[in-house]
Amino acid sequence: MEIVPTRMIGADALTVRPGRPLVGTVRVDGSKNAALPLLAAAASLRRGVHLSGVPASADVQTMLALLQRCGYRIAHPVSEPGAVIVLPHGGPVEVELADAARIRASYYLVSPLLAACGQAVLPWPGGCQIGDRGMDLHFTVYEAFGDTVLLDDNGYRVRAADWARDKVVLSLPFRSRGASIAAMCRAVASGSRLELGNPNLSPETTGVLAALSAAGWAAHASNEKITLDPPPGVPTDTVAWMVPGDKTEAGTLACAIPVTGGEGRIEGVNGPDLKALAGLLGWAGIPVTLAPDAITVHQARMVSGRPLRAIASLTPDGLDADFEPALMALALTLPGIHLFSDDINPGRHGNLISQLASLGAVIEELSPTQCRLAGPQRLNGTGVKATDIRTGSALLIAALNARGTTTVSGLDQLRRGHADLPTKLRTLGADLTEVPR
Repeated sequence: MEIVPTRMIGADALTVRPGRPLVGTVRVDGSKNAALPLLAAAASLRRGVHLSGVPASADVQTMLALLQRCGYRIAHPVSEPGAVIVLPHGGPVEVELADAARIRASYYLVSPLLAACGQAVLPWPGGCQIGDRGMDLHFTVYEAFGDTVLLDDNGYRVRAADWARDKVVLSLPFRSRGASIAAMCRAVASGSRLELGNPNLSPETTGVLAALSAAGWAAHASNEKITLDPPPGVPTDTVAWMVPGDKTEAGTLACAIPVTGGEGRIEGVNGPDLKALAGLLGWAGIPVTLAPDAITVHQARMVSGRPLRAIASLTPDGLDADFEPALMALALTLPGIHLFSDDINPGRHGNLISQLASLGAVIEELSPTQCRLAGPQRLNGTGVKATDIRTGSALLIAALNARGTTTVSGLDQLRRGHADLPTKLRTLGADLTEVPR
């Protein structure tokens, strides 16, 4: 069975021309980064989950297709676009899923597979080529639950423990989002209590905690640890969850607007999730207002000239690494010497810097994960390629400030993370035209 994500067909490139300032109001889609772990948690729960706000991005549609191949039943309510119902597995299970290599978050399938058939056979993660997706910490999580992990060149196999641990206590060496979510989903699949030290507390992680709490689990989080305790009995009723708005898409749009000297409001996002980004924009002299469900970017009368220090971090309230590429594109329009660092995705700078250089950007690589640039810089339109999701969105921002026409190809990468980011930019007034295949 070949998986064909629903939004992978269409134009492969866009032409972008500079124009008037971006102005208006747009609403973001549901978050891919939040939807993927919520789907994994839903499948691990062994009860029906009604999940609303599911984005049509290609990676999420691929995940839904893979869950069906794991034996889970997926229903799409006709009367509610963007909603899916994940029902407990009840059909034949395909144990080996070579097509899972299409997405980087394929490791979220381990717990659903262990719940469905007691073992998971998966290829090494694919998706964005932004450095190795280390799996060692994930394997440590599964071994803490008593599972057996076997590796080979093509991928890995996880076999469920013969008996479920009543309680698993584990402390992570660093605040890994993927490993934190893997531990929570594994606890759900086995019905075990969990005490997880040094957890990741990003909105995607705490979103899974809140969803499990709504499903009856006793869920608590602090900077030191996460604890989970299963509900009494075996609940069977369907629980309702919602995918939050895409904070990365909101951050991308919030960086695109000031590049053009515009102003606009971005709705449908949890405003506090953008606190670190808003702080950097304000530092640079771009006034923003955060609301509980929106961010408003006001027209900058005079930028500050203070340098940006965009340092990606896994610490609570740190800057999400997915904001850094958009900030780099914005910094090319701002005075000052700006520093960028992303130790979390060590290959991303190499992807983005080479493409920005094609537009004429001068960026000094201090190391594989650090760079600096002096702004403002004048860019010239040319052909560039989205080699990963965040590089694609950053190139769209940079193209809005380039002289002449820029052609951005590789839109399949962009669609993996965003159902239709170009349409939102057009709504704000951007001059974007699709190039037929």
